[in-house]
Amino acid sequence: MDKFIASYLPTTITSLIKANISQQALNQLEEIRLRVGHQVQLIFSNHSQFLEGFVFYENDANALLARISDFSVYRLEEELRNGFITIRGGHRIGISGQVAVENGSVQAITNVTSFNIRIASERYGAAKHILPHLFEDEIQNTLLIGPPKSGKTTILRDLIRLISTGSEQLTGRRVSLVDERSEIAAAFQGVPQHDVGPLTDVMSDCPKAEGMMMMVRSMSPEILAVDEIGRKEDVDSLMEAVYTGVGLICSVHGHTLSDIEQRPQLQPLLKQGVFQRFILLNSLPQPGTVHAIYDDHREIITTKVRSHSHEVGRRDPNSINVYMGRN
Repeated sequence: MDKFIASYLPTTITSLIKANISQQALNQLEEIRLRVGHQVQLIFSNHSQFLEGFVFYENDANALLARISDFSVYRLEEELRNGFITIRGGHRIGISGQVAVENGSVQAITNVTSFNIRIASERYGAAKHILPHLFEDEIQNTLLIGPPKSGKTTILRDLIRLISTGSEQLTGRRVSLVDERSEIAAAFQGVPQHDVGPLTDVMSDCPKAEGMMMMVRSMSPEILAVDEIGRKEDVDSLMEAVYTGVGLICSVHGHTLSDIEQRPQLQPLLKQGVFQRFILLNSLPQPGTVHAIYDDHREIITTKVRSHSHEVGRRDPNSINVYMGRN
């Protein structure tokens, strides 16, 4: 088990996991769910199971929250308001409980009764066979489309890393990543826990629209990367970035290309032909599967992107946070 996660969990849980779950199965572990009054649930890539022999009680919840906040919950007020906390290693802990509301907005989550520890996972090479379809003298403005659990964030992260790192065929580009929910770089205390490349600058925990403009003005990016666009403010900032000559790599929620074409907020981007590539993802047979890649005329370029299932690798989780955006 990842050492960072183990340091937060009650020792009884870590002992039971080590005694009952094989290392092969642990490599497929995606979530650990802890609910007050219930057994611990382990979510794997293809099944889930309860951890027998331990019930998670209120005192365990209080102790876990104290460890997460380094025994000062007030330090994490903003993150708690968002409903999740990012810990060292890039893992995210979602929380739920009683909500304190003031003037119609959430001020805090109190009496936390459920935790969802989402295991951070990097898939090196996940976008290796996609990148060649995005290059014509220059990186084409690209929109990743997919429903939840389709691998959008994983593919986007690896595209950023590949573009930033460069290769024999591609000189590394300066990438500015606006990571509003800290899901791509998984920054902990400002330091990316995931490898997003040596030429990537990260603005984390910042609203996308504001963050994009800050990056364009201050970091002179060649490529601007952002996850889950959709609001009018996001589109306005993307249009401003395009006018300055910055390239775009973005993702958006959707099941089909027609879903995207019918969303009013995205019309300015589509009517102006901002994107030259559209990548449609789905989760079958596995997350990150490319259904098709389209050009700016919505014509299919290819549906034959090789599966990465047998070629991707994971960085050793125990080496996390020993680099500063370098391979």
